[in-house]
Amino acid sequence: MILGVYWYFKFPNDLYDFKFFKFYPGYGGHADNPAELAARVQVENTDDFIGKLTALKERFKKTYLHLNINENQLIINIGDYQLFDFHFQMAEEIEELLIRERAELLDSSIPFTIQSSKSYAPESEEFKNIEHRFIQMVGSDFRKSNAENYAARIDCNLPLQYKQSLINDLAQIGKEENLNVFYYNDFDCKDHSNLMLFFTNGRQKKESVQKVDINSFGSKVRQLTQKYPLHFGHFGSFKEYPLRGPHVELMVEEEYILNKK
Repeated sequence: MILGVYWYFKFPNDLYDFKFFKFYPGYGGHADNPAELAARVQVENTDDFIGKLTALKERFKKTYLHLNINENQLIINIGDYQLFDFHFQMAEEIEELLIRERAELLDSSIPFTIQSSKSYAPESEEFKNIEHRFIQMVGSDFRKSNAENYAARIDCNLPLQYKQSLINDLAQIGKEENLNVFYYNDFDCKDHSNLMLFFTNGRQKKESVQKVDINSFGSKVRQLTQKYPLHFGHFGSFKEYPLRGPHVELMVEEEYILNKK
């Protein structure tokens, strides 16, 4: 599983600038469509260009790439429900290839007859269900450059006297499980504490994509219930909801993850 900074609803302003590719946002909800980067171009030698594109794709094993072909015209599409930095980096490298090939940008309003198609699937990974029901996978509001963040959230409560020791152990688990970001909200009431914990990562670039085994992480968190009188979920009513924070324990690229205004 990949956690961290991604784009779906809006383009990453100030980070990328494309000549050929256009960003098509996801809509979410019932539409449930992937966000896409698409380019409609004309090249001199279609077979030669596709061969070079295939070689380029080998360096981006986690991305999906689709081509619609009409003689020497192509529609190049990169799409997913979370566009990480490595998706945009692949588009940048395709643009460099298009420039070297002296490709021509075509008007998307001109009719296009698909004669053939070619798809390049991302590297397959074994699908794993999340075994631990106390883990919620959540998105975020918009941050710097329209970034969103995909994170694991855990709600829990325990006696106040154990809170700091628990936080220290959770930070250590984060480091062990390839998670570079850990922050939390809390509400302390007399001798008890409600906690809302968030674990995630920063921007995912092609040379440093971080895989997280969410079930290994969850197992280590569950083991803490043997060490502390820890319960999942929150106690009390909405008045005790943990809104105080965020308190940062581990952090990278904070401006893309938190909004402290």
